[in-house]
Amino acid sequence: MAFTAGAQRNKINKNIAVIGYFAGRTSLIDSFPVEKLTHLIFSFTHLKGNKMFVSNAGDSATIAKMVGFKKTKNPDLKVILSLGGWTGCYTCSDVFKTDLARKEFAGSVKNILDYFSADGIDLDWEYPTIKGPPGHPYSPEDKDDFTALLKTLRDTLGKHKEISFAAGGFTQFINESVDWKKLLKYVDRINIMSYDLITGNDTVTGHHTALYSNPLQKESTDNAVMLLLKKHVPAKKLVIGAAFYARIWENVSAEKNGLYQKGKFRNGVSSRNFNTLFLKDSGFVYYLDSVSGSSWYYNSNKKWFATFDDAASIRLKTEYAIKHNLNGIMFWQLADDSFFSNGLLDVIDDAKKKYR
Repeated sequence: MAFTAGAQRNKINKNIAVIGYFAGRTSLIDSFPVEKLTHLIFSFTHLKGNKMFVSNAGDSATIAKMVGFKKTKNPDLKVILSLGGWTGCYTCSDVFKTDLARKEFAGSVKNILDYFSADGIDLDWEYPTIKGPPGHPYSPEDKDDFTALLKTLRDTLGKHKEISFAAGGFTQFINESVDWKKLLKYVDRINIMSYDLITGNDTVTGHHTALYSNPLQKESTDNAVMLLLKKHVPAKKLVIGAAFYARIWENVSAEKNGLYQKGKFRNGVSSRNFNTLFLKDSGFVYYLDSVSGSSWYYNSNKKWFATFDDAASIRLKTEYAIKHNLNGIMFWQLADDSFFSNGLLDVIDDAKKKYR
């Protein structure tokens, strides 16, 4: 399945959703232009027994500040509370097995959303049905339980609260984790995590947030979108993901300038630190893969390889979302962006305004 941009030109809507996850300190959120967002997602709430739980007073203060932005900075902003995260859903498989527990959870979600005057919930269960972080319980029954959970949430929250979930951007999740046909009626959008496609467990480098596939790397944003469209998931419910951080591998050979070479994952780094870390004088050389729409750095002195989204790839992803009439673009996460101005959120906003 492919889109022909010219044929769709008159139907294109540039007013895509721009969705930022936030997992930083309460005071930090004032450093970013939230007026350029349509949705701000608090990350994360957790499960305590069968109920949604806001972990501490600091998290409560962050949520309250987010909701306050509707009055001070962005009256159209939607504030969403996310449950889970990479290591935040260990009990999800067990808790969401029964109708009673799902109803208790949904009731607690409604109470918390009402208390904070928040606008919806985002489920970040990594992952139903398939392996996630070490020790993460999962079972084949998760697929149907996930659909039942979404139905219970919709029945409890009504049609005015938003429901979304974070979907793995890789082929196995798309083919195995959830029942796309049955769940669509309950969700407003699907946030595709089209990043970490090469993870810290991988011993060969690659583009962790590729826009397009290439002969050496199948997993990409476009691959995920096309698979979902073939499963009859409407484009209007799909949100593609961008990474506001790099992943660095060490002990990487210089062949192909470090791309698709053996190495060991070292660490991640926020995009706001790129200009001080990836210095030419320190040996970092910038490369662009025009096929994948992705950039990387390689340092032959340190034998370091870094994969990331930058202004060039963020612009391409924003244009992709507009051109293909998707719901929008989201990113992990706002606290990694540059403070106040000249960040990647600004690139998304500029790309929306200048799209032709």
